Amino acid sequence: MARRGSAMTVVSLRLTDDAVDQNGVARLAPIDYMPASDDAAIAPWIAVPPTPLPKSPGRTFSFGPKSSVASLVSNRNGSGSHYGRSSRPSESQSTLSIPDPNRRSIDEYDSLRAPFTSGSSAQSFELRKSKSSLTLNGVFGKLRSRASKPNIHADAAGQTTFEPSHPSLKNPVPPLPATFMGVTSDNYSSSGSRISLPFKSGKGKKKKDSHPPLPPNPYDAGPSNHQRHPNLDLDLDLNKMDGIVDFKRTGYLSSPGSGTGSDFGNSLPQPMLSSADFNDPFSSSSSAPQNRKNSHYRVSPTTVILPNNFTNGHRPMSSSGGSMSNGGATDASKWVAPQSWVVVKKEGEDHVEPTGDSESDDESARSSLVQPKMSTASFGTIGGEWSFVSPPDNTSSLRSVQTRERDRDRRSIGKPTMYNIRIYRSNRSAHRVTLEQSTTVAELNKMLFKVIYQNSDRGEQHRLYLNEGGRERILGPTERPANIVRKRLLLNGFEPEDGIENLGYVEQPFLFKFAFKSQLLGPPIIKEEDLHFDTFDFIDLTGQSLRTIPVILHQNADSIVSLKLSQNPMVEIPLDFIQSCSSLRELRLSNMAMQKVPQSVRHATSLHRLDLSSNRIGDLEDAFLDQITGLMSLKLQNNKLNSLPWHFGRLRCINSLNISNNKFSQFPLVVTQMPNLLDLDISFNTITELPEEIGQLKTLNRLSILGNQITRFPDECSQLTALRVLDCRRNMITDLTIVLMLPNIEAIDADHNALSALDLSIGPKLTRVDVSNNDITKLSLTPGPVGRSPYSLTFLDLSYAKLSSLDDIALGTLVSLRTLKLDHNSFLRIPDTLGELRLLETLSVSDNNLTSLPESIGRLQKLDVLDAHHNALTAVPESLWNCASLTCINFTSNHIKEWPHPPNNELPDEPASTSPAGRKGSTASTFVGVPSLVHSLEKLYLGENRLGDYDVHPLMRFKELRVLNLSFNNISDLPPTFFKNLLQLEELYLSGNRLTTIPTEDLQRMTRLSTLFLNGNKLHTLPQELGKVKDLTILDVGSNQLRYNINNWEFDWNWNFNKKLKYLNLSGNNRLHIKPEPSRNSGHRMSRDLITLGRQTLAGFRGLTNLRVLGLIDVTYTNTNDAYADIPDESDIRRVRTSNSEVGTMSYGIADSLGTSDALHILDLVHEFPTRPGEPKKAIFAMFGRYRPPKGLHPHTSPNRVSKFLRDEFVNVFTTLLQVDRKQEDLVADAMRRRKESVPDALRKREEKETVPYALRRKQGEGVPDALRRTFLELNRKLYLELSAFKRKNSQASSTAASRSWGDDPALQRTGASAVVVYFVDKTMYAANVGNAMAVVSRSGMAYCLSKKHDPYDRNEIHHIRSAEGWVSGAGLVNDEVATSRSFGNFLLVPVVNAKPHITTWQLGSSDEFVIIANQGLWDFIPFQTAVDIVGDTAGQDPMIAAQKLRDFAISYGADGSTMIMVVTLSKPTQEYRPKRVPETYIKDASRFKTEIPPPTGHLALVFTDVRNSTHLWEVNPGMPTAMRLHNQLMRWCLRNYGGYEVKTEGDAFMVAFPTALSAVWWCLTVQKKLLEESWPLEILECEDGKNVLDDNGLIIARGLSVRMGIHCGFPSCEPDPITHRMDYFGQMVNRAARVNSVANGGQIMITADILREINVRCLDSTEESESEYSKIQPQTAVDGIKEIGVVVEHVGEVKLKGIELPELLSVIYPKGLEGRHKLKEGPSNETGSASRVQLSVPQTKELGMLCLRLEALSGGRLFRSQPERKGSIASAVGVGDEAGQEGEECPAVFTADPELLLPKMCEASSDKDLMVVLDSLSGRIENAIESLARKFCPPSVDKDEFMAALMEGKELDARTLEYISSVLRGMP
Repeated sequence: MARRGSAMTVVSLRLTDDAVDQNGVARLAPIDYMPASDDAAIAPWIAVPPTPLPKSPGRTFSFGPKSSVASLVSNRNGSGSHYGRSSRPSESQSTLSIPDPNRRSIDEYDSLRAPFTSGSSAQSFELRKSKSSLTLNGVFGKLRSRASKPNIHADAAGQTTFEPSHPSLKNPVPPLPATFMGVTSDNYSSSGSRISLPFKSGKGKKKKDSHPPLPPNPYDAGPSNHQRHPNLDLDLDLNKMDGIVDFKRTGYLSSPGSGTGSDFGNSLPQPMLSSADFNDPFSSSSSAPQNRKNSHYRVSPTTVILPNNFTNGHRPMSSSGGSMSNGGATDASKWVAPQSWVVVKKEGEDHVEPTGDSESDDESARSSLVQPKMSTASFGTIGGEWSFVSPPDNTSSLRSVQTRERDRDRRSIGKPTMYNIRIYRSNRSAHRVTLEQSTTVAELNKMLFKVIYQNSDRGEQHRLYLNEGGRERILGPTERPANIVRKRLLLNGFEPEDGIENLGYVEQPFLFKFAFKSQLLGPPIIKEEDLHFDTFDFIDLTGQSLRTIPVILHQNADSIVSLKLSQNPMVEIPLDFIQSCSSLRELRLSNMAMQKVPQSVRHATSLHRLDLSSNRIGDLEDAFLDQITGLMSLKLQNNKLNSLPWHFGRLRCINSLNISNNKFSQFPLVVTQMPNLLDLDISFNTITELPEEIGQLKTLNRLSILGNQITRFPDECSQLTALRVLDCRRNMITDLTIVLMLPNIEAIDADHNALSALDLSIGPKLTRVDVSNNDITKLSLTPGPVGRSPYSLTFLDLSYAKLSSLDDIALGTLVSLRTLKLDHNSFLRIPDTLGELRLLETLSVSDNNLTSLPESIGRLQKLDVLDAHHNALTAVPESLWNCASLTCINFTSNHIKEWPHPPNNELPDEPASTSPAGRKGSTASTFVGVPSLVHSLEKLYLGENRLGDYDVHPLMRFKELRVLNLSFNNISDLPPTFFKNLLQLEELYLSGNRLTTIPTEDLQRMTRLSTLFLNGNKLHTLPQELGKVKDLTILDVGSNQLRYNINNWEFDWNWNFNKKLKYLNLSGNNRLHIKPEPSRNSGHRMSRDLITLGRQTLAGFRGLTNLRVLGLIDVTYTNTNDAYADIPDESDIRRVRTSNSEVGTMSYGIADSLGTSDALHILDLVHEFPTRPGEPKKAIFAMFGRYRPPKGLHPHTSPNRVSKFLRDEFVNVFTTLLQVDRKQEDLVADAMRRRKESVPDALRKREEKETVPYALRRKQGEGVPDALRRTFLELNRKLYLELSAFKRKNSQASSTAASRSWGDDPALQRTGASAVVVYFVDKTMYAANVGNAMAVVSRSGMAYCLSKKHDPYDRNEIHHIRSAEGWVSGAGLVNDEVATSRSFGNFLLVPVVNAKPHITTWQLGSSDEFVIIANQGLWDFIPFQTAVDIVGDTAGQDPMIAAQKLRDFAISYGADGSTMIMVVTLSKPTQEYRPKRVPETYIKDASRFKTEIPPPTGHLALVFTDVRNSTHLWEVNPGMPTAMRLHNQLMRWCLRNYGGYEVKTEGDAFMVAFPTALSAVWWCLTVQKKLLEESWPLEILECEDGKNVLDDNGLIIARGLSVRMGIHCGFPSCEPDPITHRMDYFGQMVNRAARVNSVANGGQIMITADILREINVRCLDSTEESESEYSKIQPQTAVDGIKEIGVVVEHVGEVKLKGIELPELLSVIYPKGLEGRHKLKEGPSNETGSASRVQLSVPQTKELGMLCLRLEALSGGRLFRSQPERKGSIASAVGVGDEAGQEGEECPAVFTADPELLLPKMCEASSDKDLMVVLDSLSGRIENAIESLARKFCPPSVDKDEFMAALMEGKELDARTLEYISSVLRGMP
């Protein structure tokens, strides 16, 4: 090519079959399909370009019109047009013109790629023309790194020149693989076929320089690039660029479109040329020969070229054997192929020919090897796999196979990692390809084409496809398969140490599946004849694998109104088509993996709605969507945007914009320029603040900022006068005052923020406020103007806050409320003004400290649901009988002793005896009067209260009851007529009582009863009448004392009479013996029912065909010769438990419920591993499944099949992967041996090929956590293969196979399952989980969670989801489908949702009590600590009862799905204190505390505690009430668990007694540690007394309330207090203990010498001190607990105590890790209390000052405006002043001044005392200004009665009153 200004010389090369390579061998260039438009900048995999459009001037980059250097050829089959391919003899087209045709061999077909791409559809190539204009990218796209060429010589001057000699005249060059790839067979394939691509270089000198940084792509700069460089005119003559272009570096360049395209997989951008790639030809330092002197070095098979030595998968050709040296050519006659190029095989293996179909078990024909036609390398088989043997350099000798294998396995620095990838063919065979991470698809395609099809016509149309998540596409030429595999595996949860370089060969089609096949066999393309449209108004072509717009749509384009093209690989839409769609209003292009918006979209000027969501769009600069002037809705969520272009402000008509789930860190200001915007969604970004300009969105109706990091609303938000809905959940917002007062706001969702005080300044239209999950400690309600209508608020959620009280007046003003949620707070009472809320329908006050409900609740006539569970209620208000609409009452977990009798009504007629013991008989009851509640109440929950036998009589009045829960009360005998009026009952829960019998008088009349829970009672038999309850489906009688003859059906119950049973639990009845009875004499009377039933089935269960769960744990059943207990087998829909409850040294219990779906969706696994003597015990406890049934399944498909497969396969997979340092062959053999008997031969044979175990490598530090992680991932892979097994044609029909068949329900692939696995090995416990199933361990009564809830809202999970190109919806669903971010299954969402588990390792100790393993049904309703408290000591006594108790509580708290709970005991319970009757305490959860010890006497230890600076905290800190409740609750809870006795409290001080010294020490150490973990109110944490304090290592050593403690032991005087009846202590010992506490600082535990002696002897094992007489009685649990926590002793010395004559030797102890507290100095007491209040900063004080100035100006009738800052010259300053003066003249009501002159002086150095003085002054000024404003503008306060009397009597009214009346009348219409 000539330089600029001269004529261009075009050299045309006809690429026909006479083309030759450098050896003179004729070749036929393969086809390379590249897009013929700018589609490559959007989606590089598009092989067939869309319909061509006429060229437009477009972007020329200042190139003048020149002659064409390339032409386009049409597709061979006529279906499309392509370029970059060689011509056939029958084709007369010319190909790309290159100055030197021999610069690159013809076989390197990637050099024939398209020379350039257009900028848009309008600039696409004209395929019907043979020429096109030259572009810069087109020329540079031809540059390739070529280090050794036979036609390059060095002249005498040392400059490299091109010699246009014919290659056939040159000496033959040893053909090394140009792309460093080895290939395999040619005409056949094998599963063992292996294509090895070893990238190896010679041992020459390494390049010193590295790759230059990647410069920006000039074509990404937008369409205005040529405008920024108007004079760009480049000389592109490559013949004259020697010395300018460094040809060693030109490998950076890729074909056009390959670097900027996108794909469905992983496309790495290709680097462009940088300045480092060019040399200055006029500089003496840039001589080419010196720089390239050693560039042609030799290559050996063991030498590895670092990535810096090649780019884009190419490297310079090796000089060994064929490179030119000093300008001379190598003599061909002297060149001999090295001996190492021969075919070799692995040692110890026979030569095996590859089979024709590697994945087929039927084909066994073998073919001989076909030698490659080209002499680039020799190929052979190694163990049945294809392998390429690299040539060594001339200096290396032949090495043994063992040495090469050893070197290949050795991971040395600089050696590239080789990846194994499985590639399928159309005949389902598979090849193994070994390649580097940098290998491109173009290189791989070329070698696959050569080897598999030997350059025949069969492979011309073949390309490499990738299937990801069911979507198949053609891979772009620059994509890297190994990189795709690596990224997908890492996103799926694998770690690099898992051997991901080999996992690409493992069959994982849900992650990726490569296929090399013809384009005709590619993704199914919709055919024109298959398109049938009744009308062309609304066209939906979603997911049709479209690559072009169908012709029929071209013909009817003007009729299309809505066009949906989502989930198609087609990206570029032809311009002529878009322009023809004159009526197009909606266009959807979501889920198309676009990196840029198609250029033609901008021309769809009639669009109203555009959807570009779920793509990979990184910027919109080149989209120019502002040209669509009528665009009203734009969806851009789930992309990679971090900014919006400036021209977005031109979208004047847009009213809906969604940019959620992107990468915005700042609010895009251009959005504020959209005047008509109504709906804005910026959720799930990382925006930290809202700009002031947001106030410009005057028309905004809905704003969603969910999931950002915003801290405040700017004042300008008050200008959002049209805003109706605000979603600001999960931010860090501290104040809502501004948005609460907006005039049109209707709903505000602000949960999970940082609110500490809430001022309900409710706007006039506000109806919904959700501020749950905030640390709100103060709630106030600002009254509105006089005369305004009542508040319109209908929904208020204040749950999960830290409120302790409600203002009576504030609550009474919310008269429009319909739903009020106050759960999980610290309320002691509800105000009586609750009765004013006449419209209230739902009241939820669960988990508070309520002791009573107001009597005014009876006035709530519309109340429908009342939930007050988990409080301290002692009585039910009598007025509750008057609630006429109440249908559901939940008073579970309270202290209710009786249900009140109805007012003004008598009890039902009873027998003469009135004592509770005499309530028996069958006398009919009559009622006098019927309260309203009797007719309305349908659900009543009274579990875990204190109801007795007599207290259930009032409950018998509720005739409309459907659900009655009386579990865990004190009921031992129900009245005989209990069921007489409860005939509508459907569910009855009587668990955990003392029942010995159940009433039978009316039992058979219970026709609707379907659920009956009787577990945990003292039943010996069940009545025969129970069998007459025909609709009974769920029966739990576990953990009773059943012991009767089941064959005595005439008097006792037998399950076979309840044919509809789905759930039957008999577990825990250790005395129950199921023994079949032989047939008796025929003379015995037999009923018709028994004859129908059949005597042989009485002891069996097979007659219960609907049975889903059968529990027979610890139940004995025996078989005899003539009779047997017929227990059904397990299946996909049935779970049968017949095991023992003992596993090794542990016992366990299990309980579950079916939920509303009447099917169990979760399965348990309990397995004990066999061990040899001396080996540690091993066991697994696990559960797999889901809480809700999956949706969309066919009726015949079991929803439990996924769970069953996981349960059945887990142990086998885990055992295999748990092996240590064993060979893979042995592991596979072991795995197959274990499954040999249970798995069909065909399936086992398939698994032998697919199983790739990972042996644990101890030397690399791998252990059980690695095995667990790999087990979860491998099990998930096997699950997918099992789900898709029905598609395999070669499956064998057998009974076993039939049982494992999964049917063809596609919805199973959308089904997921959570899982939790707890693995015990001796004294170590491993817990792994995915999803919502979790495990919690109890240690010394404290709950510790071992698992993680994989919540999509979690920020770490959001990061993973976004990395995998997923997104989170506002409802918290991943891709708006599933509610968990990790789970088994859900294969259509992999790897967004993967099975990588969270793993915890826990070392078991003596204080570990039990583990609770449960699914979502428990943890969504019961907190961890509450669950541990409920179980308490029950786990040690009977874990089965403990599990059932948790299950029943979960049901009472609201769980209605499939729930499963397992309780595993870890240690036997310690000796319990005998219960002693003490005065009743009505503390919440008091019944769950351990029994309080008797008051200790004799020698004991006393502990005094006190909160530091509590007096000042109470005075000035609003968070102190909540903080003290948390403090007291923690102290009392620990006292009960550690054996302490609460003597008395005074304020915040505790006095407690312990029977032993070390029990006191244990308690003190535990409390000090737990105080750091308490959830203190924000006000406490922000003050000086409660802020975080760090030690030298950065660890927190102080946080929240600081408590001092003092311990002393001795013999005090003791006697009970006559008022409280609790033991009190007196005497010198008590005084000394109190003084010891007084000298301690906050956070310290001060002890005397006697206490220290016990610590040294028992805990620190000191030999310097001898044991005392009390050392041996110290409890071992306390000693172990102290050792576990750790104790650090700091000696203080002798201290003179106040009022004590003799000094005391004192020491300070700290829990281990908190010893840094000893360095903290206790300062003098702060009398002002400044350290106890929330600190005010100077900026906050200045803001208050600005408010003061504005109020003062308003009181004077003016507006205050701060003076603007003066910048610039004097002249400009004067100008500003003049403008200000003019403003003042025009608007005299504006007062402009400098605030610094009007406010007190403040600076950063101002002390707290100075700021308090300023605040005092400002508060007085503000009060005066407000009072002045009130006198001027507020209406007078007029008493209604006085006003009416004045009007009636004709009295005079004052002027202000008359003026107010006049203004009201004027405002009336």
